[in-house]
This record gives sequence, structure tokens and C-alpha cells, in this order.
Amino acid sequence: MPPLPPDHPSLGLYQVLREDGTVDEAKAPALDDDALLALFRHMLRIRLIDERMLMRQRQGKVGFYGASTGQEATPIATAVNLQPQDWVFQALREAVIMLVRGFPLETWLAQIYGNSGDVNKGRQQPMHMAGRAVNHVSWSSCLGPQLPQAVGAAWAAKLRGDDDVVTVGFTGDGATSEPDFHTATNFAGVAKPPCVLICQNNHWAISVPSSKQTASETFAVKAHAYGLPGIRVDGNDILACHAVIGAAIERARAGEGPTFIEAVTYRMGAHSSSDDPTRYRDEAEVEAWRKKDPVLRFERYLQQRGLVDEDGRAALEKELTEEILAAIRRVEELPMLGRETLFDDVYAERPWHLEEQAEELNRHPPAPSH
Repeated sequence: MPPLPPDHPSLGLYQVLREDGTVDEAKAPALDDDALLALFRHMLRIRLIDERMLMRQRQGKVGFYGASTGQEATPIATAVNLQPQDWVFQALREAVIMLVRGFPLETWLAQIYGNSGDVNKGRQQPMHMAGRAVNHVSWSSCLGPQLPQAVGAAWAAKLRGDDDVVTVGFTGDGATSEPDFHTATNFAGVAKPPCVLICQNNHWAISVPSSKQTASETFAVKAHAYGLPGIRVDGNDILACHAVIGAAIERARAGEGPTFIEAVTYRMGAHSSSDDPTRYRDEAEVEAWRKKDPVLRFERYLQQRGLVDEDGRAALEKELTEEILAAIRRVEELPMLGRETLFDDVYAERPWHLEEQAEELNRHPPAPSH
């Protein structure tokens, strides 16, 4: 394979929205004012949800939370480009896609609490969202398997003749070191199913920097070894993400095959509520990326267009905060699932040995709640 030119999409950085809020009009997607304001609303909403749920975790009301702070642009741009029949295979920081696609906030929050409002019946670690109503598949903390799952689901759709179905699979930069990444991209290149694979390169796989994951110049360039196009986009620029991801989804839907996208972004907070990032990264690096905050950057653009002002922003934040707090209160009032549900859904018909275990469990009083 001849060397790629320096301006190749997998080596450059596709950008529409500059950090000062101005745009490259030639690249800007054709979005009307309502669509732009909807994007901003989604971004601000998940930012506020993250803040509130991290507080709840610190208060001991939930056991774990993984915020998407700083990485809102890529999943939201993906969500608004999907159609109802499309499938999403998320990693840790893409659960907001469910909310953008219409999944109820209370049910979404109930998964974090693992109580009776959770459609997964409390059987998944918090933030491991799933929702059949919006074709959203839970991720695994054993990083990487969602990629071959996404490619396999796309291949199944292709074999069935479901030509209007596209799947999207997400990964972080760290999981590109897992065998699943290479299996998935190789299979995508060979079978050419209707899928889009997106790497959110947030520079840190918990405490391991992206420089320790690869010697390649970019992650996007890896796509060419497997025979599919790769493109590198500014993951803090929601207009660039909208354009690039939207084009890749439509390319897949048109039967033109898969695309691998590297979204260059930054995890501004901790890896999760269990992590202390001050132990492994320089605060000066965090501050430099905080100036590239995707929410504030987009807000500057909207201000220049006259779509958002200080009062309007404050009113929207107040409205969203009230919605979120009301949903949290309702979810926290829901009862926890009974321990007897432990034996449900294991088999279509419960076998004798589980019946015996259920009866033995019920002979013992439950532990007192605190």
C-alpha cells in the first residue's frame, strides 16, 4: 500500500466549529435553528444529569457512575442521525444516545439505581444501559466485545435483506488494543456490512495514555489495513461530528459499506466515580482541554447566531434541572426488587433445583435495610 498523503482524512482532523465559535461555512451541515437548539438542549441535559448523578454517587445513593463530561458531542451527533430501526452498541460514555432517541429519563435513571423501575431488573452494573425500545445494546466492562457484536448484527441485517438497518459500534482508544477491535474491523472490511465503528479517543484508558496504546500516527489510519475508510474528526465539535457521522451512516445505509471514525476528544472528569485522575495526569492538560469544552464551544456559536443569550441559557438550565431532579425523586421512591426475582428469567421453565433453592431462600428472613 502506498503511503497516505498528509492531508488524508485518517491523518488530518475534520473540523467545522472553531474554538472561538466561528464556523467553516463550506463544511457546516445544513441544520435549521430548531435542530441546532435541539442539539444544545441534549448536550446541556446530559451535562446536568452527569453532575447530579455524581452527587448521588458521592452521597451513597448509587454505587457507580461514569460521566460523559467533555464527550457529549459524538454520541449526540450520532443519535440525531439514526433512524428508529438502527441499532447501537455502546461503550461507557454513549448512554445519552438512548435519551436522544426517546428512552424515558426515569427508566434510564432507574438502571443506575437498579431498582424496580429498571427494565434490566437490576441485573447489570450501573451505566450498562440497554433498551430494546430504542434498539440499544448494553456494553460489557470486558472492553471491546461490542464491536464484533455491531459488525455481526449489521451482517445479519444484510443477510436478511434489511437494507435500511445500520448498526453503530463504539469503543474507546484503550479497547483498540483488544483482539475484538481487530476482529471486528477485519470482518467489517471483508464482509462490508452496513455499520459504522466509532472510536472515542479521549486520550486515557483509565490511567493509560493513548500514546501507550499504539505506535500508529492516528487510530483512524488503522482502518486502511483492514480495507475500510477511516476518518479523524474533532470530537469536541458537534457540527463536525454531525457531518462526518451522518455521512458514514448514510453511506452504510446506501450499501456502500462500513466506516471507521476516530473522534478526538477528552475525558474532562474521572474515568468513573471509582477513579482519581489526579494520580496519573497533569492538571495543566485537563485545563487545556477544558478550554475546548464541546458544550461551551457550541454555545458560543449559538450566541453568535443570536439563538442563545445569557437569560435564555439560564432559563433552559433551570427547566432541565427541574426535570432531572423531579425524575430522580420519583426514581428514588421506587422499591428495590425482591430477592426472589433472583431466580426469574434463568430458564423458560424453572427447573427443580432452582425451585429448591428459591424455597430455601424464602425460609430465611431478608437482611435488614439500612
